[in-house]
Order: sequence, then structure tokens, then C-alpha cells
Amino acid sequence: MSDASNQPQGTAVPGVERPERTEVATFGAGCFWKPEALYREVPGVVDTAVGYEGGHVEDPTYEQVCTGTTGHAEVVRVTYDPGKVSYDELLDRFWDMHDPTQVNRQGPDVGDQYRTVIFTHTPEQEEAAQASKAARQTQYRDPIATSIEPATGFWMAEGYHQCYFDQRRSGSGLLGSLLGR
Repeated sequence: MSDASNQPQGTAVPGVERPERTEVATFGAGCFWKPEALYREVPGVVDTAVGYEGGHVEDPTYEQVCTGTTGHAEVVRVTYDPGKVSYDELLDRFWDMHDPTQVNRQGPDVGDQYRTVIFTHTPEQEEAAQASKAARQTQYRDPIATSIEPATGFWMAEGYHQCYFDQRRSGSGLLGSLLGR
């Protein structure tokens, strides 16, 4: 599997020490804020970063990605300790956190940047992702729209997108965060 030690680090999960060996997984499940928050709760996840992958523009900005012309998807890059959490477990979380039958959207967010996608870093990840997709398809009437593609380059999103919900916590809780309070 892939070694994440040579990649720029995301935001460390509080209270989690970085092990000597880590691996990386990259998922697109709509707007990257919710997937990042959900993956940060998984024991064994060391750090996360949100960003853009799968496009043809180097180091795109959020504004560029939102035009739908760069080809990028909003993604969360998850660095994890394979001794504590498996790639298959991360895949299970991926399927559970969004509707993989929606094409180029999740809920009210519409555009190809919100597509459902798994970017694989190794042949083993691709094999696991394909098997997981096939197994999950039996749970849906509509076809799963999730594409499985080789990771081609991750561009970290702007700082204000990293750990978005954590940055906006207030006395109003999550609902207040979503409403901008």
C-alpha cells in the first residue's frame, strides 16, 4: 500500500500520534466538509485534508473548481494507520456517508466537482474499491455512479476549508455551523 510519509500533511486528529507507517485514501462524496468531519471520527485516522483531484488545472482555487471547467472533484484525503483501521473499513464509511447513485451532485450541491469518486493509490486499493462497489450495488435499485480512478495529484484546498465544521463551532452547535452562526 502507499506510504504517506512523503506527502504534505493535513490537519492532525487531536490526541492521535502519527505512527511510523501510514497509508493514504482519497474519496469524493459531494461537498468535502462532511466527509472530512466523518472520517476524523474514525479510530485509526491520523490526519485529513480537503482538496481537489482529478482535473487538468494545476493548483486550482475553490473559485476555479466551482466553475466546473477544471475537471476536479472536491475530495478528502485520509491518512490512516493500517494497523488500526483497514482500507475496507474506510470504504464502508464512504458508501454510508452519501448517496452513490446521484450523478454530479449530493443533496443541494450540483456540479461535477461534487461527483462520487474513489481515487486509488495502489492496485490493491483499486481491487478493494471495485469489489466494495460491486457488493454495495446489491443494496441499490439505481446504478452506483461512483467512479474509481487512479490518484493523479491532490491539490490542498484553501485553509478556510480545512476542518470546516471545527472552525465554525459555536454555542449553536452543528446547526449553527451550517447556518453560519
